[in-house]
Amino acid sequence: MRHGPEKYFVLGEDDTSSGGRREQAKRPALEWERQFRFSRWGPPGQPVDRVVLEKVARAMTAPVRGGTSQPSQANPPVPAGYTYLAQFIGHDLTMDRTLGLLDERVSVRDLLQGRSPSLDLDSVYGRGPDDADDDRLYAPDRVKLKTGITAAIDGPGTNVNLNGYDLPRVTHGETKAERQAPLIADPRNDQNLLLAQTHLAFLHSHNRVVDQLAEAGLAGKALFSKARETVVRHYQWMVITDVLPRLVEQTIVDDVFSNGRRFFEVEEADMPAIPVEFAVAAYRFGHSMVRMAYDWNRIFDGDRGTLPLMFVFTGLSGNFDPAAADVNDQESGIFERLPTNWAVDWRRLYDFAGECGRDDLAAPAGVNMARSIGTLLVNPLDSLPEGAFGGIDTDPLKIELNLAFRDLARANTVRLASGQQMAALLNIPALRPDQIISGSGGASLDELTSQERAAFADNTPLLFYALREAELCGGRLTGVGGRIVAEVFHRVVEASRMSILHDRSWRPTLGPTPDTFRMVDLLLFAFGADRRRLAPLGDTAPPS
Repeated sequence: MRHGPEKYFVLGEDDTSSGGRREQAKRPALEWERQFRFSRWGPPGQPVDRVVLEKVARAMTAPVRGGTSQPSQANPPVPAGYTYLAQFIGHDLTMDRTLGLLDERVSVRDLLQGRSPSLDLDSVYGRGPDDADDDRLYAPDRVKLKTGITAAIDGPGTNVNLNGYDLPRVTHGETKAERQAPLIADPRNDQNLLLAQTHLAFLHSHNRVVDQLAEAGLAGKALFSKARETVVRHYQWMVITDVLPRLVEQTIVDDVFSNGRRFFEVEEADMPAIPVEFAVAAYRFGHSMVRMAYDWNRIFDGDRGTLPLMFVFTGLSGNFDPAAADVNDQESGIFERLPTNWAVDWRRLYDFAGECGRDDLAAPAGVNMARSIGTLLVNPLDSLPEGAFGGIDTDPLKIELNLAFRDLARANTVRLASGQQMAALLNIPALRPDQIISGSGGASLDELTSQERAAFADNTPLLFYALREAELCGGRLTGVGGRIVAEVFHRVVEASRMSILHDRSWRPTLGPTPDTFRMVDLLLFAFGADRRRLAPLGDTAPPS
């Protein structure tokens, strides 16, 4: 799911010759990383010409009319926090540990991946407190997870360090980039500020569960094990009942989780492999949900929480430099952790008032809503910070900074099946050529020649195809994209050692009812339902 240069190897396929603009050394692999592989679900596809991909990518990231105003067309609209919760979930499932080039032809036979292909939060827990490397993620009690502290900055209410409002950071090293690096199991979760705060919420949730179980008498390894199981099961329930129905057509979700899978690994095996059709295409739908700007907190309200700043105020993609003259210069700026004036206001990302009846937690100007799933991405995504994809000091071409191009070009590297091929495989009526070319208010393909349009409509990259489907369905994944996402999630929940699908009697205990646990409930639980903790900067500046 990384935005960077990736080399894919798929089970059952031989290596192919490769080439590119520059050679990059493959990172050495650890045996524990080799447990998890990618697989191919559909047939190999025919690559799309790079010139066509460049044109399509530019169309997908064309400037949006109307400035930063971005009302959601989805019905009902999706709070903006789910954009980054979905990204967090994707990072929990898959991470390619090998390196390659965007135009490098590779195989998928032995793809190296560092995430377990099950929904078990190893992106948070790593290999646990007893591991010689990952023990640094944990507090001295080896049960709780570390959190970080913000850096005071001049201003009323912000001239204090806030404990627990930044990710834990390395804090030592010869360079600023080394010192500001996140101390978490999956560094990618510090790619942008919204994702970083989502990861932090899960750290707080685990620590709160630990406190509750400790009061009941558990201690040591038994306490950690029970706390992790509790958090993971609630997380799985939330993904199935709260996240997927907001993003995937409800009839597909109901069919898969009531009747089981019909296509992907129908017979349960010891260990699933994540299909490249999911990782490289269908699950990248969230890129289209990203807003141009966010009403972030009391200080950065309205449109002042711009998307570029969401990259600046991270350790992986940015440099915590308020001036942000060059976000790619990670040695610039005086801050090595999140300044206090960027502390999150969760009320602006999730609807506590509408979903929980907590009018006291209503955001002053309403909740940020995500953009609908479709073929248009906001224009800032045509120029990613180099740190967002591991590209510092690699001198990428301008088009290689375009997120849409990176997504489309990556599919070529693994000869990904087209949308039409997957539709035939899944027995789903394919989109008509006119639907692919015209869509419904999405990317305009006028820059393509008539010959290029005809070829593109006949051999459509799977990601573009799934986004067009959603665009024509009012902003929800449907058809090919919806089926791929729903069936893979059913499989990865089933594969977990703590799977709620293997214990149908299990019900949440941390939500308002035995059948309810949503992201708003996780946040209420993690922060003690305390308005001052969910919005630490409040709505008005305190007296000097």
